[in-house]
Amino acid sequence: MSLRALIARALPAGLLLAAGVFASGAVLAAADLKSLHHSREIERCATCHTRTDFSRIDLTRGCSTCHEDGERGGPLKPLAGAKSADPELADGDTLGLEGEMYYEGTRFGAAPGPMVRIPAGDFRMGSNDRLSDEGPEHTVHLDAYLIDKYEVTNLQYQAFIEATGRRAPDDFEDRAAPRGKADHPVTFVNWFDARDYCAWAGKRLPTEQEWEKAARGTDARIFPWGDEFNIRAANTPVRWARLGREGDTTPVGAFRAGASPYGLADMSGNVWEWTASWYLPHPGNTTKSENFGEIYKVLKGGSWWDCSFYKCGISAPTFNRSFFNARVKNSSFGFRCASDAEGGQ
Repeated sequence: MSLRALIARALPAGLLLAAGVFASGAVLAAADLKSLHHSREIERCATCHTRTDFSRIDLTRGCSTCHEDGERGGPLKPLAGAKSADPELADGDTLGLEGEMYYEGTRFGAAPGPMVRIPAGDFRMGSNDRLSDEGPEHTVHLDAYLIDKYEVTNLQYQAFIEATGRRAPDDFEDRAAPRGKADHPVTFVNWFDARDYCAWAGKRLPTEQEWEKAARGTDARIFPWGDEFNIRAANTPVRWARLGREGDTTPVGAFRAGASPYGLADMSGNVWEWTASWYLPHPGNTTKSENFGEIYKVLKGGSWWDCSFYKCGISAPTFNRSFFNARVKNSSFGFRCASDAEGGQ
């Protein structure tokens, strides 16, 4: 089943019809999408997508508005292997979430989180099967490095703002992590916030290449867990729609079935993750785009909420790329850190 067919089956028809698709992943905030997004984020799309000409959008044409001329990557192709059984939900079925979603206290603590060593070597990056900015598939060699096993949590970020006096994220209460969400990934952080937290913790942001290798390993898999979409493996909008509930972040590491080949958690879903990299074409990519260059920063991994651009295809694949102005922050953007490994080989 194609990715688009999967989503059409999983999401309410009204949501799909209401979604308008824009260049560069930009979208029109339709009324029917409000239940999937925190009310503080229902803003004009231009807040985030500053270079999109919204006057030219024809909502009746949907995806073809942006994709017929290749502006966001050309005609869309279904993603091979993206299929998942339509689950029969029993009472209490959490669709993969292990443990409580909200709880008092913390299981991870306030100190910077544990890291995983990614060995030196080659891996296959990108894809030839979907949007053209994701291709061509190519080989990248990386020295060994370390990357956080989990996304940075609210409580860990709280320790940072307490130590530095930095401004708290918008959803914090009296400069403290939202109640019951100490172990959820921190959100409402822009690229500079993410960079500075990592530096304070003695780390740095991962490059796009480092992030993708940590997510997919060396076998060029589509998702961190394999080549078939699994609704029980990640905190994604498809899962929330199937549950019929308003979405939100979940505690880090709550979907063990979604671990990457190196054991990293939440490399698909939960929150988009800032990387150190500018949004540049992959080597060998001949697509012409005014968005390429030292303009936008790349985010990876998808999140619990997708803008309507992704009615064309979910954001969970490891090779998916999003790009935003470094000052943008919202309830679906977070990060994890990386660092160089001793010896590098």
